[in-house]
Amino acid sequence: MTTTITRILALAGCIIGISLLHYLTPLHLHYLHDIFQRLYYLPIILAAFWFGLRGGLCCSLIVSIVYAPHILFQWGGHLTMEMEKYMEILIYNTVGGITGLLSQREQERSVELQKTATGLKESYRKLQHQSEQIIVIEEQLRRAEKLSTLGEMAAVLAHEIRNPLGSIRGTAEILKDDYQPGDPKYEFIEIQIKETERLNRVVGDFLHMARPPQADMQPCPVTKELDTIITLVSNEAKDRQVNLILQPQPLPAVIIADGEKLRQAFLNIVINALQATPKGGSVTISTTVLENGFCEISFRDTGTGIEADTLEKIFEPFFTTKPEGTGLGLAISKKIIESHNGKLMIESEHGLGTTVTVRLPIPDTTHGGKG
Repeated sequence: MTTTITRILALAGCIIGISLLHYLTPLHLHYLHDIFQRLYYLPIILAAFWFGLRGGLCCSLIVSIVYAPHILFQWGGHLTMEMEKYMEILIYNTVGGITGLLSQREQERSVELQKTATGLKESYRKLQHQSEQIIVIEEQLRRAEKLSTLGEMAAVLAHEIRNPLGSIRGTAEILKDDYQPGDPKYEFIEIQIKETERLNRVVGDFLHMARPPQADMQPCPVTKELDTIITLVSNEAKDRQVNLILQPQPLPAVIIADGEKLRQAFLNIVINALQATPKGGSVTISTTVLENGFCEISFRDTGTGIEADTLEKIFEPFFTTKPEGTGLGLAISKKIIESHNGKLMIESEHGLGTTVTVRLPIPDTTHGGKG
């Protein structure tokens, strides 16, 4: 708006200035009048470029009206001279119309090109978004293929490994009774029992990952489940000298979930956080009810953090950085959260700590009261 006003004032000033030169210059200096006469083309062409056809014609008409009295009253009586001046007025309007028309078409073409560019940019954005979705879907398909293979493996493992493991452990416990603590054989048998238990846990993780049992969906207070987790891991946190902090929402959310599975997912996350946090550090669990109808549970530790290349693989089955890890804990947790229509996200900076965020939907009946 300011630019338009400035341009109009500039054109008006230009026309008034040229007209004053005409009216104030003596007629015998006709060569100066010829120059002033040509100067009128400047505001006409500028108006056409700035305001299109209407601008060019409007300016040329104003010039004609302002210039006509000069012809009639100052050049009156010179018929040849008058005809020349009137022809000049005709040319003013012709130039204003043609220049304005060409300028307007150019402006319209620029607008069309801008629209086309905007459309191409939007199309590119959509294609990029679709490409990202395709990559995510491909990753999900690869994960599904791994899980399908896991299912077949688990069926075999359940029958071929778990039963012999029970026999081995039972035999070891019987042999253990024949020796006293401090005897080397007693220690070897303890190692055997411990490793048997670890192998049994690995088999159990396979089964949970590949063939999870049917979910028992019930109203589940999030804060109550987190209290249970705190109770379960408090001794380990004390042994590691890590401060375990729970910061619940003042009005705790109630979600529809399988409490046992949810506890398993939370337990995996908290144990990982404790194991990654050095002595004297802290693990903080906080809950927030979001306005979009979700409950957000945050697990934040002050540990060593995760490197970027490792973070990309953290949810892949069998990927682990722990010597005795199975690489299934976080993969199982993610699967449990997603089976509850939730989302599990990890943010980490190497050397500064890690934050695991779980976002779970709150049913409409409970969301209204935020509790």
